[in-house]
Amino acid sequence: MDPSEWLVLLIDDEVDIREVTRLALQDAGYSVICAADGQAGVALCDSHHPQLIITDIRMPVMDGLAVLERVKRTHPQTEVVVVTAFAEISLAVRALQLDASDFITKPINASALLVALERACERYRSRQKLREYTAFLASGWAGASQALKVAYDYQTRLIENSLDGILGCDAAGRLVMVNRSLEQLLGRTRDLLVGHCRFQDLLSAEEYARFQHALGQVDLGGAGRLPLFETRLAATASEIPVQLSAVQLIEADQPVGLVCFVRDLRALRRLEREMADHARLLHQDKMMALGRLAASVAHEINNPLAGVLNYLKLMAHITSEGKGNSETLKRFDNYLDLVINETQRCSKIVSNLLAFSRKSALVREPVDLSEMLSRCVLLSQHKLELHAIQLHCRWDAQLPTVEGDTNQLQQCVVNLVFNAIDAMPDGGDLFLSAAHRKAEQAVVIEVRDTGRGIDPTNRPLIFEPFFTTKQEGAGVGLGLSTSFGIIERHRGRLSVEESGPEGTTFRIWLPVMLTAADREASP
Repeated sequence: MDPSEWLVLLIDDEVDIREVTRLALQDAGYSVICAADGQAGVALCDSHHPQLIITDIRMPVMDGLAVLERVKRTHPQTEVVVVTAFAEISLAVRALQLDASDFITKPINASALLVALERACERYRSRQKLREYTAFLASGWAGASQALKVAYDYQTRLIENSLDGILGCDAAGRLVMVNRSLEQLLGRTRDLLVGHCRFQDLLSAEEYARFQHALGQVDLGGAGRLPLFETRLAATASEIPVQLSAVQLIEADQPVGLVCFVRDLRALRRLEREMADHARLLHQDKMMALGRLAASVAHEINNPLAGVLNYLKLMAHITSEGKGNSETLKRFDNYLDLVINETQRCSKIVSNLLAFSRKSALVREPVDLSEMLSRCVLLSQHKLELHAIQLHCRWDAQLPTVEGDTNQLQQCVVNLVFNAIDAMPDGGDLFLSAAHRKAEQAVVIEVRDTGRGIDPTNRPLIFEPFFTTKQEGAGVGLGLSTSFGIIERHRGRLSVEESGPEGTTFRIWLPVMLTAADREASP
């Protein structure tokens, strides 16, 4: 089919992403219709019957997984490609288990998008041919010898070209049929498998017993039907993680065989390990930022501690000489006030530093942005002074609350402040501001410096993981990538708005946390 014959339904709640993706698809020749949320997308699917759907997972009203389940229930022939953030691989895995044809990660790469669509188109065509073949058999025309030959040839091609391994067993469990994919998976030819190997030989004794038990359960797919079963093939040099789907063949109420589909999970497991490694690298970058904070925080704490120590020594000296009187007690009161204030100041700095260093999952809760920005200033103040940088702060007295993780948002802002400091080695001015944009129902945090700016050739790459222009040992290029992921997980966006000889401006857009009254008033 020509691309123009494919109708693609694009579902995404972000206008900019939706528009850019729509243009890319239209440039490739596809017909495109769009929806701003899952509920509207399902309605368009019911009315326009697109062959392909591209849906974001994280959406209000109805998320992408709910859309996928609804579409597969009412339009099983429709192929669905899901879009997810890079750090949400578990959701992508769940989507594949719900029969999504593929997934791509944000930010969306046009080439990856088109490859995913081509795969979905091929899957749609294969399933359509399978439906036609099934309808052909049901029509009763299979009695003719030529029709039988055509059907047999098509069935053979279908089985042989399947990406998943397929095997068939007789009543005794002996393999009577395997396809090319299963041969490749096991590293053995069908001559060594068919008639010589039993299905239970492919699994360990424990796993085969677990498989038999699951196949007999009625709450999975019904007795004799097993839609999803993860195990490991033990008939190879090293065990291979696989996902099995199995159907028991019944004749005259007696089991006569088994058909099993085998999907290789090694690539998926490798991707999961890469995600875990990536998470560790993100935390490593955070620890590097913590190291950059350490020297300045040490100086910041040292000054008040020196004052506390001097006042306590003075009080001890006066007490040891027995010079206590009412005047002395009054002076002691003043000293103790100073000691308490300076100790509280040290405690606050240390508490913020510990909170910044803590590794934690995303915890959604109301975030006081004014308080969070003040902590960022406290952590960065001394480093700014050491680099002769004048800090200018400005934000609304009553910023609206946003929903998110205070620690992760603080990490993002501190990363941007540190980048601004690095961009001004000879000193300068740094402007940290925040304002409520009522029309967009968002809070905008802005970090602007007067440094050397970003080279135009590097600007498209600055949010890529491991991209850095710093000297070796000064960073691994994960700061902006980390910040981008943090803001994306908070349903916001991070962008570089200006860059040039006059400096650089980064803007963080975060959606305002809606009250119960706001939700009732919204359409």
